[in-house]
Amino acid sequence: MGIDPGTNVMGYGLLQITNNKPALLTMGVLMLEKYDSHYLRLLRIFERVISLIDDFLPDELAIEAPFFGKNVQSMLKLGRAQGVAMAAALSRDIPIFEYAPLKIKMAITGTGTATKEQVSYMLQKNLKIPK
Repeated sequence: MGIDPGTNVMGYGLLQITNNKPALLTMGVLMLEKYDSHYLRLLRIFERVISLIDDFLPDELAIEAPFFGKNVQSMLKLGRAQGVAMAAALSRDIPIFEYAPLKIKMAITGTGTATKEQVSYMLQKNLKIPK
């Protein structure tokens, strides 16, 4: 299971790997802007991650590692979202692996400076996701 955490939008995807070939089980986006309370957003993240774990029983969680940004408040909120998703996985004994954003982009597109659109295109192509 992979999670791109955020307190406004959280993306997730679950893959099944058979003979080193990935197949998409499910993916989605959790839209959190409608909740006024930051704490309620964190609760929704926790609940969704628990639900995904209980439904799909993943072997591990891959999550974006914390990174340094210019806005300290945004970094703190992102860190909380990461922590809540990680706590959900830990509560179900799911091992966690953190990856730097540049490493994720490099693995998917071949370049660490890829745009979100480039990452999306490569995932669609490699996982045969309809547009």
